[in-house]
Amino acid sequence: MSENLPFEARMRRTQWRRLALGVATLGVLWLCLRLFASILLPFVVAAGLAYFLDPAVTKLERLGARRAVGALVMLFGLFIALALFILQLYPVIADQAVALAQNMPGYVSTAQKDFGALVHSLEHRFGPGEVSTKLQTIAENQAGTIASFAGRAVTNIIGSSFAVVNVLSLLIVTPIVGFYFLRDWPHIIAALDNFVPRPYAALVRAQAVEVNRVLAAWIRGQAICCLVLALVYALGLSIAGLQFGLIVGLAAGLLSFIPYVGTLLGGITAVLISLNQNPGWHGIIAVLIVFACGQALNDYFIQPRFLGDRLGLPAVWIIFALFAGGAAFGFVGIMLAVPVMATLGVLTRFWLRRYLRSPLYLDPAPE
Repeated sequence: MSENLPFEARMRRTQWRRLALGVATLGVLWLCLRLFASILLPFVVAAGLAYFLDPAVTKLERLGARRAVGALVMLFGLFIALALFILQLYPVIADQAVALAQNMPGYVSTAQKDFGALVHSLEHRFGPGEVSTKLQTIAENQAGTIASFAGRAVTNIIGSSFAVVNVLSLLIVTPIVGFYFLRDWPHIIAALDNFVPRPYAALVRAQAVEVNRVLAAWIRGQAICCLVLALVYALGLSIAGLQFGLIVGLAAGLLSFIPYVGTLLGGITAVLISLNQNPGWHGIIAVLIVFACGQALNDYFIQPRFLGDRLGLPAVWIIFALFAGGAAFGFVGIMLAVPVMATLGVLTRFWLRRYLRSPLYLDPAPE
């Protein structure tokens, strides 16, 4: 029956079928993520490792090594480095993280008392009518709520991180799955390429190359930025004598992949600790200097040199993508947020270029 249709009608029907197939595929992927998000973490990490290590394994393969041997060498080297890190720093980081979670309610209560004293001082200096009583009420009556919330938040963040990144998934499942992903990466890419409709193969390949270029550059640049900031903050806070300076600095640096969030959270946490540790302004000023220097170094040297505008997206969209991914799929969603946003950014720019050259944009309106 369809053979009797005109050629243009058959083409339109084929295009609609392709569109329906694409929408159905995206729907199935979304459903799988919703159903299996809790167990997908080691597989997503393994795929990320394969993507990150594939260029190095490809170079080893060109030098004459078998791909399976190259994959083993790269994974073995990576996990040796990880094991050395765990043996050297993990006990200190774990102890500081647990102690920080336990002490955070006390830090918040101390900050509340200092804030209340500041309100009373302002009232004494300017008169009781000059300072809003609402600030005093918040400072005096909401301390329990604020401390409880902060304590639960820190405990949940630290607890969930150690629960999700558990020994079984990272040390057993991830290396095995990562090896198979890395060994078969060219075959996986070729298989995906074979499923692309032939008339659009060249177009899809061109956009995939652009996504790969943007994403690979962003991952390398962001990794360098986070590591440098973690080192700067950890060393700076430790030299300043801040209690838990190592864990606060490392966390602030590693969270810097969310623009400004790592610096703000780390700065607030460090100020709370400083208020409890050394009453007065000297400790707070030292903490603020460390974070101001780190942020200035990041804004004027690290990011322009190593990251630039790799995604071609405003920072607010990256923040939205990370929070939306976390709300929808948890930690797996956070890991997938930037790749998805990078892909959407490339596709959006492509379709905008097409639109600006199309009759829909260029043709004049009928009179």
